[in-house]
Order: sequence, then C-alpha cells, then structure tokens
Amino acid sequence: MTPDKENALANVEDNLATVRTKIADAAADVGRDFLGLSLVAVSKSQPVCKIEAALRAGHRVFGENRIQETQRKWPSIRDVYPEITLHLIGPLQSNKTADAVELFDVIQTLDREKLAVTLSREMKRQDRRPELFIQVNTGEEPQKAGVMPADADTFIDKCRGDYDLPVVGLMCIPPKDENPALHFALLGKIAERNGLGRLSMGMSADYPTAVRLGATEVRVGTAIFGSRP
Repeated sequence: MTPDKENALANVEDNLATVRTKIADAAADVGRDFLGLSLVAVSKSQPVCKIEAALRAGHRVFGENRIQETQRKWPSIRDVYPEITLHLIGPLQSNKTADAVELFDVIQTLDREKLAVTLSREMKRQDRRPELFIQVNTGEEPQKAGVMPADADTFIDKCRGDYDLPVVGLMCIPPKDENPALHFALLGKIAERNGLGRLSMGMSADYPTAVRLGATEVRVGTAIFGSRP
C-alpha cells in the first residue's frame, strides 16, 4: 500500500471521529441525546477500501445512490459485516423497485404514487419491508425530486393507508443557495403534524444545523470520505 493510500484510509477514521464529535456537540447545544441520531455515511462512488476503513472504525450505516453500484459493491462486504444498515438515498426508478427492496434496509426517496404502488407490490411479493422516508421538495424546485409541501399530508396518508407502506419519516435536500435551516424547520413541521418521528436532513455542509433542528438521520459523504473520484 502506498503512503498516500495509507493516509487516505487513516483520514477516513479521523474524519468519522470529527463528524461524530460535531454531531454530539450540536445535539448538546439543544439538549438532545446524540445517541438517538444515525450517521449515514454516504459511500456513493467511493472505493471499497475507504468503506472498509470506516467499517474498521466501527461504522455500520451507509448510503448509496445507485442500484447497480450497490449490487456491485455491497454483497461481498455484507458477507463479512452482516449487521450493516444500507440506505438508498438516490432517486428510485419504478422499474428498479424489486432490486431496491431486496438490497436496502431503508429507502429514503419515496416521492410519487407510481413508486408507492410498486413498492407496496414488491414488499408483499418479497415479504420484506424496508423502512421508507418520503422525500419532500421543500424548495419547490422543478428540477428536483420530491413531493411538494402542499401535497405532503395527502401523500403521506395515502402511502400509509391505501398502500400500507412502512413510512417512518421524511427526507429533504434544501436548495444550495438558501438557508437550510428554513427547510429543515419546514420538514419538521410536516413530520410533526403527521406523527412521523424521523427526519433525514443535513449533509456535509450543514449537518450540525440539521441536528439542532431535529434531524434523526444525517447523510454525510465528503466530510468522511473526501472528494469523490
């Protein structure tokens, strides 16, 4: 192993420790117990050696964006570490639903009725029920996936009632040029009035803010693994 590679892998362990400390500090700022928070290490496009460095440091919760990449990377890792929890945090095409239900423990990007229908069908067929987050487009950006805030209550009710889906929380990705705190607060209000206890919000640039505003899952990639290849 080259010195550069050794340093990169050591950095993953150091970065994980730093992120965990910042999460704990942000939780303490608002009197929260940080033990109730889940750090989703976003490993998309990252080499397996960096994932293994995180695993050696004791981390077990990871997020991926693409079905094919997940199929290529994770089965062999899970043979060694069966206790891993794997989140799908990227868009899910309806024709990939069967693969997603098979591969992931949590799917964070439920955002339309067609997908709800196919998820309901696949969960029954496979007798497997990954936890679901509904993605809310808090910025109402036309290029971005997610249910519009005005439609969120109806969609949540339909997913839980009509399709009997295991919806546990909400997820958002705020616009890059806006204050993320406003979007995190909005997501929290929608979750509260619908009786949902989990909020997936906050990424490498803003996860301490998300923790202070009630995040239960934060999705952190580059702050742990460095820039993607």
